Amino acid sequence: MSNPTLELSKEEMRKIGYQTIDTLVEHFSSIPEQQPVKNASRRSMDWLLNEGIPEQETPAEEVLQYVKDKVLTNVALTTHPRFYSFVPSPNNYMSVIADTLASGYNVFSGAWAPSPAAAELELVMINWLLKLFGFPVREGGGLFVSGGSMANVIGLSMARGMKTAGKLENATVYFSDQTHSSVDRALLLLGFDKQQIRKISCNSDFQLSVDALKEAVDADRKAGKQPICVVGNAGTTNTGAVDPLHKLSLFCRQENLWFHVDAAYGGGAILCPQGQKILEGIEMADSITVDPHKWMYQPYEIGCILVRNHEWLSQTYRMNPEYLQDVKGNAEEVNFYDYGVQLTRRFRALKLYMSIKTFGLNSFREAVNHNFQLADQTQRWLESLAHWDIVSPAQLAVINFRYNPKDFNLSDIQLNELNHYISSKIIESAQAMLVTTVLKGKTVLRMCLINPRTTLADVKASIKQLEGYAQDFLHQS
Repeated sequence: MSNPTLELSKEEMRKIGYQTIDTLVEHFSSIPEQQPVKNASRRSMDWLLNEGIPEQETPAEEVLQYVKDKVLTNVALTTHPRFYSFVPSPNNYMSVIADTLASGYNVFSGAWAPSPAAAELELVMINWLLKLFGFPVREGGGLFVSGGSMANVIGLSMARGMKTAGKLENATVYFSDQTHSSVDRALLLLGFDKQQIRKISCNSDFQLSVDALKEAVDADRKAGKQPICVVGNAGTTNTGAVDPLHKLSLFCRQENLWFHVDAAYGGGAILCPQGQKILEGIEMADSITVDPHKWMYQPYEIGCILVRNHEWLSQTYRMNPEYLQDVKGNAEEVNFYDYGVQLTRRFRALKLYMSIKTFGLNSFREAVNHNFQLADQTQRWLESLAHWDIVSPAQLAVINFRYNPKDFNLSDIQLNELNHYISSKIIESAQAMLVTTVLKGKTVLRMCLINPRTTLADVKASIKQLEGYAQDFLHQS
């Protein structure tokens, strides 16, 4: 039996729909009781899921049950209060509903003509973000993209187009050695080679050194190179460090350089007064990468590129193929396919809109403030304990620390092994996701505390678990 129209009856749709919503509600209400980590090998996943293409139909309820039992039970929960690693993505239910609606209606968000309300709502959301980051709303612009990586591609492509006049061979771009790898990848994608990329050493606080930047730009100019762009960090992945944005913006204006700020991680801090102070100078950038699916509590995928002048986007990306002539519209009707890489685009703006509309911006502001306070509380508590060293203090809700038993006199190599061991053991336990990074040659534990539902009790329980693994390591050594 087949179903060539690919349709379900109203009764079938309601039944599977209600079961899906019930699944989501149960999931959201039980996240703290679930395990944040799912450990599985490729071999075990092949055994569980690998199958041939099914030629015949399967009842929808069976398909849903299969996914619930075998797929969704084997994915990490980046929304879990004890998921501390990478950059968690603690989403919210209203944004999930928005994604469901956007997918269900299959909204085409590339042009004004087919979806004027979707285009207008994206303009509204972009204007809200422009206002939050201090960009001019009338002249400024932007668009929603898949994430920070694509936003960096678009920001740097504007820099290339506006500053090189098509002559790329001598162009040079500058950023710190703590900058996210997506910037390197974006530049290589845009035609830069590695000899045109300048990674500047950071200071002791993991920030881009303005003096070292000036020296590099001066040296390149004297060598006949063409400096075109500086990328500043508003929250590095490793430590949450924020480059001196105000000083960098003044330098870029003086040197006629494009100033792009990668705020994919730290941009959400702009919502609270403490974050606004830390991000001072971001309003002077030419373009900003923001990732609402990080510190604005949205589901994947929703990144954003903001730009001081919306015409820079259209000058970089506008094309006029004959098959789009009928949807061009007038000058006031924005076609977002003119602003970026994608022609066909999801209606990403809806989830940010519906969640802010439902909870209110003040709720988001209080959530970010909680994250700042939790990171500070975690640092103070670790400092009160005997065997923990703070390697990089709390910055933008990121803190790096390591276990260092003072009465064992371990070498740096042994301390690195110890901290890698306790990280691997807590992940193996599936009770918390807490991986290591390397700072100044030291293997450290990195906590990213941007989940509004993570508490100090969660952190203390995880630290106690780590201490137990540390004792096991010491007794085995």
